[in-house]
Amino acid sequence: MSAAGPKVALVTGASRGAGKGIALALGAAGMTVYVTGRSSAKSLGRLRDVELPGTVLETAAQVKELGGRGVAVACDHHDDAAVEKLLRRVAEESGRLDILVNNAASIHDALIDAGGFWEKPLALVDILDVGLRSAYVASYFAAPMMVAARAGLIAFTSSFGSSCYMHGPAYGAQKVGLDKFAADMAVDLRPHNVAAVSLWLGPQLTERTAAAGRNRPDQYAAFLRTGETPGFNGRIIHALASDPGLMALSGQTLISAEVAQRYGITEEGGRVPPSYREMLGAPRVPHPAKVM
Repeated sequence: MSAAGPKVALVTGASRGAGKGIALALGAAGMTVYVTGRSSAKSLGRLRDVELPGTVLETAAQVKELGGRGVAVACDHHDDAAVEKLLRRVAEESGRLDILVNNAASIHDALIDAGGFWEKPLALVDILDVGLRSAYVASYFAAPMMVAARAGLIAFTSSFGSSCYMHGPAYGAQKVGLDKFAADMAVDLRPHNVAAVSLWLGPQLTERTAAAGRNRPDQYAAFLRTGETPGFNGRIIHALASDPGLMALSGQTLISAEVAQRYGITEEGGRVPPSYREMLGAPRVPHPAKVM
């Protein structure tokens, strides 16, 4: 595998939201960034009756404007064969993959509605397919490239919902699963010098949360005042991947706001997003035992 040329990233679920911001930050760092979403022609994102903006073509074009190379790929992460084809394309076109950001997730409109899980649509459980299982599949097809190069970072976008009650059991189980993927994949990948981490993102300033904030100002106003821009998290992921000491962090679940302080990363104007460790909980520390 050639080490020549710009570094390469793949960000799943990058039409909008956290994925888009992460892709743009990696592009601004000069990387080639493959961005995936379900559609390249017209946004398929909706929140109730409001259409959310964004396509992978738009994200890829903005990556280019920022100095990187954006590659838009329409990919349904519910389709394992499509994901395998995606990673084969990355290998054939770029010959390397330095960063995989597993961000794609199925978010149902009723996620933040009041009520017990049995009172909401059964479709909320789809986050365990596109969100958890899909992250495993993307990592499965990405790992051989990184193992061959003896370098790389697999990052999962998780949240404090892994620790506290947040949006119900399906959402929480998905976040717990991502953290466990990072911990256990790191064990398998360590002999090959490839890292895996899970990042607990704080409240994200995205199109979806902006819409939610308008609908529920009392619930979201305080969080949105101190929220994180998706690009903030992209710069954190880039800093992690560039850190010569990355392997010491492999397998850990990290709080984005705390990692940012490690690397001196702030929001525009020097604003420092808070860690919600005391309010919402701390990441689980995996037990060192290994049962093979």
